[in-house]
Amino acid sequence: MMNALLPLIVALQLIASLAFSGAGSGLNLRARSSSSLQMEFMTHYEEIQLETDHAMSVFDITPQIEDIVAKSGCKEGTVTVLSKHSTLSISINEMEGRLVDDIRQYFLTLAPPHMPYLHNDLDYRVGPPDWPGGDEAWREFRRTQPVNTHSHLIAMMLGTSESVPISEGVMKKGKYQSILAIDIDGPKGRGVCVQITGGK
Repeated sequence: MMNALLPLIVALQLIASLAFSGAGSGLNLRARSSSSLQMEFMTHYEEIQLETDHAMSVFDITPQIEDIVAKSGCKEGTVTVLSKHSTLSISINEMEGRLVDDIRQYFLTLAPPHMPYLHNDLDYRVGPPDWPGGDEAWREFRRTQPVNTHSHLIAMMLGTSESVPISEGVMKKGKYQSILAIDIDGPKGRGVCVQITGGK
């Protein structure tokens, strides 16, 4: 039943998001031809792998996302970008060197690394009951973990996902907007999910 409704749902979403665009105090009607809405529902998934070089490192992953959108063949839809890590953020902003330095300084001021955070007390962390090898194995693993509460807090402020509309086969973002991956707890190998849903 749900599979039968999917084309209708996608068509209704496309009509709602693409038929009109507001401009100023009036309403600017921008009608699409009916043939442009007769599309095949599609979804496409890929992952981007990053090797980060230091804490609070910022990467512009816009070109990789654009390549995935083009390869997917999606004409009208949405691309969602999601970090697979609790200390890697995804954010949309300008990629400019001095702004990147400001980002580092600002968020490290909001969440200083050396505050007495409870999460950093590794010896008091309780392991899961089904940890292989029991509590002794958990304690050994715990000793390898970073002291990184501030990284979790900054990631919560910056967020870990973004969605961008796709129209006429390209992402509709602003001229100076980039999709940024911000590793607050590097250097590490990181994964980013890219999911495209729409019509082609």
